Amino acid sequence: MNTSTAKHNYAPDILGAGYEQLTLNFPDDYEGKVVATLVRKKATQPTQKAVLYIHGFLDYFFQTEMAEQFNAHGYDFYALDLRKYGRSKLPHQIFYNVLDLNEYDAEITQALEIIGQEKHTQVLLAGHSTGGLTATLYAAHHPDHPLIKALWANSPFYDFNLSLVEKKFGIPMLSRVGKYLPKVKFPSQLNKWYTTSLHKQLKGEWDFNLDWKPTSAPTVQLSFVHAIHTAQKEIHRGVKLNIPALIMHSHQTKNPRKWGPDATQSDVILDVKDIAKFGKKMKGDVSVVSIHNGLHDLVLSAQPVREQVYQQLFQWLDQKVT
Repeated sequence: MNTSTAKHNYAPDILGAGYEQLTLNFPDDYEGKVVATLVRKKATQPTQKAVLYIHGFLDYFFQTEMAEQFNAHGYDFYALDLRKYGRSKLPHQIFYNVLDLNEYDAEITQALEIIGQEKHTQVLLAGHSTGGLTATLYAAHHPDHPLIKALWANSPFYDFNLSLVEKKFGIPMLSRVGKYLPKVKFPSQLNKWYTTSLHKQLKGEWDFNLDWKPTSAPTVQLSFVHAIHTAQKEIHRGVKLNIPALIMHSHQTKNPRKWGPDATQSDVILDVKDIAKFGKKMKGDVSVVSIHNGLHDLVLSAQPVREQVYQQLFQWLDQKVT
């Protein structure tokens, strides 16, 4: 690994004071030019500790409170907007279109190299939902990585939130079709209240770009189903982690048809029982923690709930990353 103190030309980021962004370039893929974006917010004091955060499906990095919590606890904060998402989506690209989650290894690897060049020796690899699945597999595939010292998965997408029959027969069939007909679309069944529960112009308290994190996605490309199913099969077989891992999820899953308390006090996207089941199947120093009344993205939950998230997270980090 290159540990030189190379200077990177960050530009000011859309999130305002203290936030900077760096465009990461890659060889063209099957759609043409492809980039990712590394966002940085440094702590007030120099530190050798950093976090690299990976967002979820139909998502991008905007969670400034999370970044500032890490800064306050002595971590420089970095986040990726993955290829074809948010800051990184180019006009010719299909939103979120990858054929394999391993495509993201390129930006994760490059981001970690940059974090190392910027004088960090300890990195917490973190991810939410699909990002949690991606981060878990990256850590499992790079057991001797010199920088990654811990993994934090926030409601990781370890299984589809469907019936047993759909998971056993429907998803494998769709995945096979998606391998050969990647652009075919299929109903997503995502709960319509999730983004509504978050955005301050709707029923939440957060501000974010609704083009980059849309309120609804009635269909998904089968390429996505295939990429996720392929990755999840590895999780289901059981992975080994050489670093301590903290896997967090809400205490309950609900699928509300009408607006009400369930939309603000539960995971309406994934089945938390699946997260716990497959988290516990991993080999290594793995802690699975349930957060009472957590939303799918736990750090966007109501204030008393997310305070619990941060208290448990930083207590765990103090024990594991010294």
